This record gives sequence, structure tokens and C-alpha cells, in this order.
Amino acid sequence: MELDELKVFLAVADSRSFTKAAAVTYRTQSAVSQAIRRLEEDLGERLFDRSVKDGQLTEAGVLLSDYARQVLTLVDRAAVAVRDLRDLKRGRVRVGSNEASMHVLVPIVARLQEHHPHVLVDAQRMTSRQIAASLADGSIDFGVLTFDPKQSDLRFVSLGRDELVLLVPPAHPLAKRRVAAEHDVAELPIVAHSDPSPARSRVLSYFEGRQEPLDIRLSMSSLDAIKHAVETGLGVAILPRRCAAAELSDGRLVALELPHLSMRRELRLTYSAKRDLSRAAAAFLEAVKST
Repeated sequence: MELDELKVFLAVADSRSFTKAAAVTYRTQSAVSQAIRRLEEDLGERLFDRSVKDGQLTEAGVLLSDYARQVLTLVDRAAVAVRDLRDLKRGRVRVGSNEASMHVLVPIVARLQEHHPHVLVDAQRMTSRQIAASLADGSIDFGVLTFDPKQSDLRFVSLGRDELVLLVPPAHPLAKRRVAAEHDVAELPIVAHSDPSPARSRVLSYFEGRQEPLDIRLSMSSLDAIKHAVETGLGVAILPRRCAAAELSDGRLVALELPHLSMRRELRLTYSAKRDLSRAAAAFLEAVKST
């Protein structure tokens, strides 16, 4: 059963005439008759009652006409959907990032939507290890990483640098300083992120190696909750500066440098060199490069 045969069948059914159907479909009447005959042979049923002259449908013909219209409608919708995808009137970009790096996606998405407002960006929260695995199996298009996973099949675009800072409330005794010393940090109650990450491991290992383990009083899985806890005086936090940009700008938090940690991080948009980017993903990458 061919789509063209269904179109011819519906042309005959709608016009109730083989002659009119031939004119509508730009075929000879003989070609129309042959198309109908092939359909009837494939289905093993008569589709038109040939005892009358007005192209009356049989019961099988009525049934087929309903399904044929649905099939051709779906074909038209599929063609429109593919054209929309080509023209970026739709599409989806999947990006993996840990919570601390999500903020770097906002200006990129804003740039993308200036030119392609109907493209969906699906930002999924995941660990760095999950990002590398998801890039490999194709379940995400891009990942935001703060380290080089040393995989030759990955490509990187720099998204800028960030650094870990000590966040304290404005009324804190250290708030007027620019730099926090090691012993200051070790003596303070810490509000920490509960999710594992390379940065968290390095910070903990650094202080443990100096025999000054951090005094973690509260562990939370949300950056917003951590920042709010610091604002209310429950402790201090070591977080990337850029993820507290709004609070620092508003004066709700104060950031102190931690030069002893030496953890300036390069944020990288990572993608697989082995996989072809969809049109939407290619547009996202272009937005990254022009942001």
C-alpha cells in the first residue's frame, strides 16, 4: 500500500468520479483505475461499488477512507515537524551541569532565544562523572565541567573562570576583610553542599591534610538553601563566586578570597567530537561562542 495510491483513492472517494480524480491528481483515468485496482488487490476487498456510476464506496472503502485520511494527515504533520526542526522553529538541546555551574547557562539561553525562541533547552542536574558518561552515550548534547576529563573524543569551549570564595553575612566579624586565612576558615561553622564534586573533595582534603578539618555543622543539597543559611547566620560557606553573584551584588553576602586553596576554575562547555550536533545543538554552540 503506497501513499500515492491512498491519495488517488481519496481523490476518487471525494469527487465520486474516476475522471474527476484523474484531473485532480494529474493522472490519466487509466492510471487512476490501476492505482485503485492495486489497492483492492493488496487488501483483498472491493473499495468501490462498480454497479453504480457515482463512485460509491463499499463498506471496506468507507473504513479505508477514514484511516487513509488519518495517515495522510500524520504524514503532513511529520513533514511540517521536520521542516520546523530544520528551520529551528522547534528543537531540544540537552545540557548536563552540576548545580553550582547552572548559572552560566542563563546568558547563553538568553542569547539563543533572541534568534530561536522556540528551541527548548533542557538543563539536567548531574554530577561531573555522570556528565562524562552521558556525553559518551549521547543522552545529553553538552556538559558543563570544571576540569578536563582527558578524553580525546571530547571538545571544549571556555565559558570563563570562577573561584571558590568564603561567603559570610555582612555582620560577620570577617566581613570587612578581603582575604580569609586558613585558621579562620578551620575555626568557623561551615554550611556545606551534600552532593559529591571534585571541588568539594579538594577542599575537604586540603584542610584534612593540614590537620585542620572543616567544622561542618550543616549539610544541604541546595545552593539557594546554603546561601540562605549563611545569610541568617547559621554558618559560612565555601562556594564558587559566580553562583552567589546576586547575593553579593545586593549586599546580602560578602565574599572573602581563599588564596591558599588556589582553586580558580575554568568552566568548560563540553561536547562529543564523535556525534553530529542537531541543528538546535549547533545553534546553542553558536550562541555560546557569541556570548
